[in-house]
Amino acid sequence: MRGCADVRALLGDEAVYEAAAAEAFPEYNKAHLVSLELPDRSGDIIITTYGELDKNNYLDPRTAQVATVNHIKQNCTELRPAADEELPSAYIEEFRSALDVELSKYVGEAYPKGVCAVYCTSGKDIEGPGANFGFAAVISAARRSPQNFCNGSWRSIWTLEFSDESQFVEIKGKIQVGAHYFEEGNVQLDTNIDYKYSTILQSAEDCAVSVTNIIRHHESEYLSSLEESYLNLSDATFKDLRRKLPVTRTLFAWHNTLALSLTRDLAKELAIGK
Repeated sequence: MRGCADVRALLGDEAVYEAAAAEAFPEYNKAHLVSLELPDRSGDIIITTYGELDKNNYLDPRTAQVATVNHIKQNCTELRPAADEELPSAYIEEFRSALDVELSKYVGEAYPKGVCAVYCTSGKDIEGPGANFGFAAVISAARRSPQNFCNGSWRSIWTLEFSDESQFVEIKGKIQVGAHYFEEGNVQLDTNIDYKYSTILQSAEDCAVSVTNIIRHHESEYLSSLEESYLNLSDATFKDLRRKLPVTRTLFAWHNTLALSLTRDLAKELAIGK
């Protein structure tokens, strides 16, 4: 990667570079929910703390496999079956796999090249009703198009707490969106939002459908709000970013902002107005 070569050249010390890279790359990959293809091509694994067994080994709950990851090269080097103690009980797996199936359907419809995974975060050894357990549903989608001067990513994490006592599922979600447009300038969007909701604890299949519908509703709603914000860029946001009377003493033509390549290309990239 070009950026790695640049950093190595600036440091001028291979040992220092290797030490820094060993710390920085894992944190970057986890923070950005980087997804990597499994060596056997059975799917993709998301690099996240929820699946982290140790610094280089990550669980893929869907295929019940553990992948060894090279964080710097961003690839999987080895693959092995997960041990029994690394997997949830049959009872918990029934709920986890049901949600994974429904969430995969939604992600396949909503996000081109998006990936998702459902992890058990607590109570994985529970053998039947009568105790609480928790899941984390992770969604990651990215579009890299440097030749078109733009990159973007969608990351959402939904934590689920299943309470046997109250017979409710408490849902908390965090959505993070990043966009970077760098033709004739440098425009970046980095935004996030939190949600909190609950639904009735039902059978594994019914819970999966209910939770996925909640996720679909909130993510669709947030995406619509982002699209509306982009529509208002030329009329509101750009005006706040620029002086009303520039140093050239020439008034800016706000009535014709769509003539600017930035707003025109942003609208085209987001397919606004179609």
